[in-house]
Amino acid sequence: MNIALAQLNYTIGDFSGNSNKIIETINKARTEGASLIVFSELAVCGYPPDDLLDYPHFIEKCKETLHKITEHTQNITAIVGCPIANNNAKGRKLYNAACVLQNGQVIKTIHKTLLPTYDVFDESRYFQSNDVFEIIDINGIKTAITICEDLWDEMDEFSYLTDPLKNLNSLNPALLINISASPYNLGKRNTRMHILQNQCQGFNLPLIYVNQVGAHTDLIFDGNSVVLNGKGETVLQLPDFEECIAYYNTEKQYTPITVADDDKIETLHQALVFSIKDYFNKMGFTKAILGSSGGIDSALVQTLASKALGAQNVTAILMPSQFSSDGSVTDALQLSKNLGNPYQIIPIKNIFNSYEETLKPLFKDLPFNVAEENLQARSRAILLMAYSNKFGDILLNTSNKSEMSVGYTTLYGDMCGSLSVIGDVYKTDVYALCKLINKENEIIPNSIIYKAPSAELRPNQKDSDSLPEYDILDAILKQYIEGKKSKVDIIAQGFENEVVEHVINMVNRNEYKRFQAPPILRITSKSFGRGRVMPLVAIWKY
Repeated sequence: MNIALAQLNYTIGDFSGNSNKIIETINKARTEGASLIVFSELAVCGYPPDDLLDYPHFIEKCKETLHKITEHTQNITAIVGCPIANNNAKGRKLYNAACVLQNGQVIKTIHKTLLPTYDVFDESRYFQSNDVFEIIDINGIKTAITICEDLWDEMDEFSYLTDPLKNLNSLNPALLINISASPYNLGKRNTRMHILQNQCQGFNLPLIYVNQVGAHTDLIFDGNSVVLNGKGETVLQLPDFEECIAYYNTEKQYTPITVADDDKIETLHQALVFSIKDYFNKMGFTKAILGSSGGIDSALVQTLASKALGAQNVTAILMPSQFSSDGSVTDALQLSKNLGNPYQIIPIKNIFNSYEETLKPLFKDLPFNVAEENLQARSRAILLMAYSNKFGDILLNTSNKSEMSVGYTTLYGDMCGSLSVIGDVYKTDVYALCKLINKENEIIPNSIIYKAPSAELRPNQKDSDSLPEYDILDAILKQYIEGKKSKVDIIAQGFENEVVEHVINMVNRNEYKRFQAPPILRITSKSFGRGRVMPLVAIWKY
């Protein structure tokens, strides 16, 4: 049997666009001799649809669209992900289903068993879990069809009570197919491949795994669909972050291919550029602006956005104050010239002085402090948002995860933006990304990369005045946020007691800021936003 793997990019709720893409791919696969084509999880409506699943007319549209797709399955079988109604009197109203379409009919629906409800996932909020295990004969091959999580038997923190593959294997299938919507994060590809290989080896079954690509607000899907033989060897692999259709013939002998380990920083760079581009495409945006400070964070975002959108579509706004160094201004100008970006220079000295004069009757002779520092950041945000409103350019946020974690950001100031590009990228990885970008040519001026980081909101300010060095800070943050380690656990690893306590206190007391942050592109296993849900009002010091 010749099987097509359809690794596509869907838009949530775009039933016309999604169905046209699916139908065109079915027709292409049929023309090229495929007898089966496999699409990804919830391909009909896009994944994740979240609370759109609560709207009856959304589900009705899913049903209508699935019917439309079914009409185009003459002389070919298609497996398409779609939410379908649970007609039982009890349980959730929907199933997350793999629908098997053939010759104009839905000949089988397979329901998802394991519904992830952790981290960024909340599937048990919407779907009923499957408890009936069946296989299906497709062109003479007994096939077990599973959906995403149904393959994940190895979890870091818990084990599922049900093992779908064990139940399905008792029915003696000859082929395993998994339709998936598995989001990207650093190291995920290696982990995912380990899981898939173990399942193939454990059950001696070849596996066809089809994942989607695309950026859906914060979630990034990398594709990386694969075919493994019964020994867990890779015989076909589709690219990362790219729509693709590929073919696998069950009657052909394939030589195993070597799959290189994921290069963390190169893949991260690829993911961020891809996500900015896809976010703008799906939202109908074309142009971006950002505040260009001459610092490394804004330089990185400006470079990534230029690669994603085209340099002519990214405008840098330089807003120096009386505390900005000459080097920062010249560095920011050089970056825009290197990239070919349009730029504007709008000094904020007079604006800031006006605020100071207006507030003088209230502030009297109180010393300069964070209030005056934040006035500068908020002055810049007002200018950026005014430009965005006037010209329709979308403001990109440039705060990194290290700063977001400890509250080294200004609410309604440098936290403004429609999309936080590097809000899940630690400062140490910001440096690594910039060095990668400069690997062949000096695109980002080296003076930006190697100067001491500073917000430049007061004379001679340095980040290290109030924060540990970033290699130490990031190591502690990773243990606390991703690793969920306690203060005692982290100190036991050799970090200084006072430093650990200071960092953890900053993380905890700035939860309210992150609650008001723009959507953050998720690239770690524990991102701020839907990936890390914490109480705003709590006493937690451990």
